Amino acid sequence: MARIELDLAHAYKPNPQRDEDYALLPLKMRFDDGGAYALLGPSGCGKTTLLNIVSGLVKPSHGSVTFDGSEVTARTPQQRNIAQVFQFPVIYDTMTVAENLAFPLRNRGVAADKIKQRVGKIAEMLEMSGQLDMRAAGLAADAKQKISLGRGLVREDVSAVLFDEPLTVIDPHLKWQLRRKLKQIHHELKLTLIYVTHDQVEALTFADQVVVMTRGRAVQIGSASDLFERPQHTFVGHFIGSPGMNFLPVHWNGSGIDVAGRSMFSSVAALKLAGADKLGVRPEYVSLAAPNEAGAVPALVTQAQDIGTYWLITARVSGGEESVVRARLSPEQAIPNVGDGVWLSIVGAHTCFYKDEQLIAEANT
Repeated sequence: MARIELDLAHAYKPNPQRDEDYALLPLKMRFDDGGAYALLGPSGCGKTTLLNIVSGLVKPSHGSVTFDGSEVTARTPQQRNIAQVFQFPVIYDTMTVAENLAFPLRNRGVAADKIKQRVGKIAEMLEMSGQLDMRAAGLAADAKQKISLGRGLVREDVSAVLFDEPLTVIDPHLKWQLRRKLKQIHHELKLTLIYVTHDQVEALTFADQVVVMTRGRAVQIGSASDLFERPQHTFVGHFIGSPGMNFLPVHWNGSGIDVAGRSMFSSVAALKLAGADKLGVRPEYVSLAAPNEAGAVPALVTQAQDIGTYWLITARVSGGEESVVRARLSPEQAIPNVGDGVWLSIVGAHTCFYKDEQLIAEANT
């Protein structure tokens, strides 16, 4: 395993001049030895480019890649000792499951008894012990991808194992099993794992640290709790959560903030709030309030959805600039109907304040 450090930018076109010319804008990042990381973001955000730069399949147009303090920017994936698992299975159909799992070890001259031991351990972890003598050609797509995962994990000497959306071909009801297995395997083998996905559930359940990316930029690195409770960028608030964070425009009035035409104050020091242009609050932290209650705004309910374990209320807030606010409410309380006027509490311990899309203060600080 290795500590991987990046200080780079990348453009596929020569002489990039604008941000739009870069696949990856300048970034500095470190993946610690033995850590489990996910690169999370929408299609085209740069996460696969970043993964391929780590592996050596792509050389960055600017900057460097180092493993344990040694520069490897010009080295191939083989020289970097990287294992990579791709979106679709990469296996030998004519070989058995055991032969496929053993192939990376045989290529490196590992002793036969060591190969048998390692293949048995990985097969057990992936719940494939009963399929070791079966030819890969006769297996379903999800089993073939499990073989690909096993080929990536079977070597003990790799610097890192990289996964590029490896569960794409897996049936949805089996994905949660493989996510659980990968988490378990990481805890047991202590490998450095970097996992690319656009699925926030995959990222947040697999990784200890998630790198959220958008438009070639890494906007936040943190745990699931960090991303949910303290989004450092409004994109993280939008992208993480179901539904995402509510955002309302705010105006600084010299001693506090105005939201929807109402003056609001919080425990945040006045200087920290100066310049804020948006308020962010998760639907989980929006609640029904009494009329004119401090920290609340009037709204008109436009939708009420019974999700089963909670109700999702959508309401339109007006007062200078119209905004939509969603609230997750317990089914045990009185649920307003579409067309009802309500008051919604939006300023509390979990409210965040943003300037130019960046977090500048939280109400609980």
